[in-house]
Amino acid sequence: MDFFKKLFTKEKQSPSAASSEAKEGVTPPAEPHILPPGLSIGKKSDVGQQREQNEDTVYVLNTHIESNNGDDPFGLFIVADGMGGYKKGEIASDLAARTAANYILTNLYLPDLTRNRTGASQLPINEVLHAAVIEANHAVLEQVPEAGTTLTIAVTIGHYAYLAHVGDSRAYLYHDGQLQQLTQDHSLVARLVELGQATAEEALTHPQRNVLYRAIGQSGTLEVETYFQSLPVNAHLLMCSDGLWGMVPDDEIARILASAATPEDGVEKLIDAANANGGDDNITAILVGIGE
Repeated sequence: MDFFKKLFTKEKQSPSAASSEAKEGVTPPAEPHILPPGLSIGKKSDVGQQREQNEDTVYVLNTHIESNNGDDPFGLFIVADGMGGYKKGEIASDLAARTAANYILTNLYLPDLTRNRTGASQLPINEVLHAAVIEANHAVLEQVPEAGTTLTIAVTIGHYAYLAHVGDSRAYLYHDGQLQQLTQDHSLVARLVELGQATAEEALTHPQRNVLYRAIGQSGTLEVETYFQSLPVNAHLLMCSDGLWGMVPDDEIARILASAATPEDGVEKLIDAANANGGDDNITAILVGIGE
């Protein structure tokens, strides 16, 4: 595991100052931003205003991979929001993210000499991601059985994203001023909204809004959702914990992304907005800009 520890940086930072710009809203620019070639990435994790420790984990790997089209940008992005009390949630989220990253890189990115010698075909990417989440679930059940975590993973290759997801962290696509939620929340209130027994506005303040019916570490059997998404040029892939989307409405997220000069600037403004709106939970965000 030492090799994989060197590839990733876990963000643990102090609370950000509240942003008056986030409170008052922002005006979208007249012209859309033109992103540089490849992937432009911003990432940050913040403890928020109410918590004493950060149980979120964020991992980012940005490199290239050979394909039929030449040398494509390759990205691995993970957000995990730990649950389980003092330090146990932090351990669970870190363990799940590292286990999943290890599995994905070993089976998808790094050379597999055995497969090369035998000529066996590589597993489909969605199957690799699905298996990575199952491995993460087994690791948490074995090593931190009293804790759990959400786990949202995205692998980008060129202009395509492959996602695997459990819990209520989210992935969004932002393009041409529109914000689209790609993942489904595996929470009790999301199910109530789906069944028409609560509105989206009621869900934000529901007393059981933090109750998940599907998460890493809950049981030995786990249903994993996988997704495929094309990524238009100048689009952004946003991944975040509920400490962001629970504090900042989607329309405000879209306004902030419209005004952001870079993905790094966008992440800073998003976290500032969550803190300005109360910062009730840890706040984690990855923003990936898709260039030519």
